[in-house]
Amino acid sequence: MFQMFKEWFWLERFWLPPTIKWSDFEDHDGLVFVKPSHLYMTIPYAFGLIIIRHFFEKFIASPLAKTIGIKEEVRKKITPNTVLEKFFKHSTRKPSQTDIYGLAKKCNLTERQVERWFRSRRNQDRPCRMKKFQEACWRFTFYLMITIAGIAFLYDKPWVYDLWEVWNGYPRQPLLPSQYWYYILEMSFYWSLLFSLGSDIKRKDFLAHVIHHLAAVSLMSFSWCANYIRSGTLVMILHDVADIWLESAKMFSYAGWKQTCNTLFFIFSIIFFISRLIIFPFWILYCTLILPLQYLEPFFSCIFLNLQLMVLQVLNLYWGYFILKMLKRCIFTKNIQDVRSDDEDEYEEEEVEEEEEEEKEEATKGKETDGLKNGLGANRHLIPNGLVFYWTPPYVLELQKGNESPEGGLGIPTNSTWSWFYPLPTDFGEGNALSFHLPLPPTRGRFC
Repeated sequence: MFQMFKEWFWLERFWLPPTIKWSDFEDHDGLVFVKPSHLYMTIPYAFGLIIIRHFFEKFIASPLAKTIGIKEEVRKKITPNTVLEKFFKHSTRKPSQTDIYGLAKKCNLTERQVERWFRSRRNQDRPCRMKKFQEACWRFTFYLMITIAGIAFLYDKPWVYDLWEVWNGYPRQPLLPSQYWYYILEMSFYWSLLFSLGSDIKRKDFLAHVIHHLAAVSLMSFSWCANYIRSGTLVMILHDVADIWLESAKMFSYAGWKQTCNTLFFIFSIIFFISRLIIFPFWILYCTLILPLQYLEPFFSCIFLNLQLMVLQVLNLYWGYFILKMLKRCIFTKNIQDVRSDDEDEYEEEEVEEEEEEEKEEATKGKETDGLKNGLGANRHLIPNGLVFYWTPPYVLELQKGNESPEGGLGIPTNSTWSWFYPLPTDFGEGNALSFHLPLPPTRGRFC
């Protein structure tokens, strides 16, 4: 069964122009031709890139992030609650007020405690800036290196400057070592991205990323097997050159360098629209759709190649739409935010603001409670009977009754007015302490 499928899958009429046989791709006279078996190496190379990425993020990306001001986020642990956890996973991350009321009754908690639990639980799943920076830094590094390598491999190739050369001698075009490594490394990288999708940060365009990576691997694999290497290298270099600027803009965005991020994003936008929405459709698609008709009769693999390139172009238009939205936001708000992650970023800001507001609220309430207990109001502090006061020179401590004391003194309000000046020892320095045992009750004293 498998053998029959294999024979059918590799039928020459599916892959090659009429009159061309697989035997025409046998190596001879020192010339090497593409073989499907070459692609087996992309899988172990992909796992090798994942291992390299792990060490890169740990020993290069993380220290770099800390250098430019990104800190590890320490998140508060939440109290385990089976009922709330089940509701969080199977119902909704943001319960309504009615849900909160019902859950509070069920768990014997206050509504406020339920709200705080859900807020803390959502924070547990929120990706941290360090993780985002590490991912962007890894992609930036790879795209930069592969683009430099691609330029070095292609700058002296005739088909870069004359698209007719893409089809000259097809399909009996020998494989160059530079083409081999360019293709294998690029394909291994996209395999590694597919393998790590489960652990990478998920955004609104997660499905588009899956389709893009699958389309990229499928397109590169197919173009390799059918020996569309020359057109394939042009497609890869056009897409990689824009991604460098996007990933660098993300890195500076996560670091909070807004001006640098905006500048890099504008550069990326210009390169993206030129390379993917002008050169790619009007030069590369023209080269693969129209020019082959001058050399060959239409055949299956050529038609399938162009269908895949069109899917890639649809994805380019999809991302072009998001880029325009981001540019609009930047022009009118002077701030670039990844619209693919709107929910994530707005949610992050909302969580942080709510958390800070709640902490301030609690602190204020705590002060008010203490003040009420001591009969002093929200801004007064309890002085115990055994009082310790840290004093800085000059070496005189003034205690007054009934009046506001000078800055740094102690005020003890009573019904009568008197002053007590306590001389301090000459060796009494900053940060030392003196104890005063006051006969007055603790509810009558305060720091001024």
